[in-house]
Amino acid sequence: MAPTVAVAHYPEGAGHATRMLAVADAVERRGGRVRMAGGGAGTQFVALNGYDEFEPTDVDFIDTFQGGSTWETLSRSLPASLSRIVEYQAWLTATEPDALVTDDMFAAMAASRCDVPLYVLKHDMPSLYRDRIERAGAGFHTRFQLSAAREFFYPVVWPESGGDPEAATRIPPVALDGDGAVDDPPDVVVVPSHYSSLSTIADHLRRQGYDVLDVADDEWDPVPSLLPYVRGADAVVCSGYSTIMDAAVAGTPCVVHPATDEQRAVADWLERFDVDGFAVADRPIDVLDAVADPPTAPEFENGADVIAKRVLTDLRDPDPYAEADDDAASTADQVTTATGLRSLVAVPTLAAVAATTAATTVAPARIGRGVGERAARLAGVARGVGGRLGSAGARAVAGLRHGSSAASRRVRQVASESSHGAAAAGRTVADAATETCSSVSGGVRSLGSRVRDGLDAAAGAVGSTGRGLAARISVPSVTGVRQ
Repeated sequence: MAPTVAVAHYPEGAGHATRMLAVADAVERRGGRVRMAGGGAGTQFVALNGYDEFEPTDVDFIDTFQGGSTWETLSRSLPASLSRIVEYQAWLTATEPDALVTDDMFAAMAASRCDVPLYVLKHDMPSLYRDRIERAGAGFHTRFQLSAAREFFYPVVWPESGGDPEAATRIPPVALDGDGAVDDPPDVVVVPSHYSSLSTIADHLRRQGYDVLDVADDEWDPVPSLLPYVRGADAVVCSGYSTIMDAAVAGTPCVVHPATDEQRAVADWLERFDVDGFAVADRPIDVLDAVADPPTAPEFENGADVIAKRVLTDLRDPDPYAEADDDAASTADQVTTATGLRSLVAVPTLAAVAATTAATTVAPARIGRGVGERAARLAGVARGVGGRLGSAGARAVAGLRHGSSAASRRVRQVASESSHGAAAAGRTVADAATETCSSVSGGVRSLGSRVRDGLDAAAGAVGSTGRGLAARISVPSVTGVRQ
């Protein structure tokens, strides 16, 4: 029987989906079966490529932190993160894939709890970032995924450096290829990211006489793969790393106009190593100049084939030197119990640490203004976690059809465990919040105990609500299969 590989993408931006779709297509070309998951901004591209994917709760840290505040990160992204992990765990338990390939940290956490062999695809290393919060966050999920993954794939266009993780496998850039060439391709392809707009630049290019394809135009209908259009163009203008990898595989000169912190970090590395095929333009006028005098064309293979070959080889011929886990469960039906929820507790812990760092080293004014009101509201967030976990369980079941009774029992078990994890999460946030408040000035220090008292009470409510989740779950089904 052909191995079944679950492929899950991060929900922020369509580029994550197209990158993981490249892996899915490569797996199928080599004889594997694929189940897709991820949701978010890339859902329509997954559907265009013929998959019916599982869609867990959406998470958006870029919007809440870079475009919002520490408070928004805690109140919105934290509960969504908990829900996403629980839903992924239920999905993996019900579908039982032979392996998971993902660029989504939350899917990786769920896989480690379900004993599903994990393969990670990730490019945003801690060394990319200058901001201490973002460096710490990237360091956290990089270290976790390096330790949990059977193999950690690092797709890059720049040469080796001291910033590369020692245990990572460097591979060529990953891009979703298409069938055939495009008739009458444009001169320039403009590809904004989920968090940027390049429409003004596209208009200026048109006024200068270029035939421009702006994928953000209302009249442009999304296509299964943009790579054939990029390959046929003289240049591509973009913000994010996914399109940079498209341009690298297509062999098309690329002008990078970054918008978010991650995009600026990638642009800095392109400039630092003077990578052939890429020009960084910080201002719109610089973009126009770079398109008029583009860099030399890049030359890279497609790393998706490397990933597919490695994963399927592992599944068909496991490592003979791998050591058996003496503590592993003796039956395939068993789902990891209390220790399996450590990943859930790690999410609120990380959020609390990030809040502490933001308050003490990056933006002290954030905690100085209205700290008393926010501390009181934080208790409400903890109470909301239980409710969101309940909704998460309902969505996990509603999104799964035709499951067996055995799968149903396993999903109930996962949901029951989530109630204990939610209570533990509430206590973890309480402890971290207390430490945060005690590190500020004396007037704020006393708030720590009040926050802890409020959250300890909220933890009981979280646990009670979470325990009700198991009672509401019925028979799951299996989604994420190509239609």
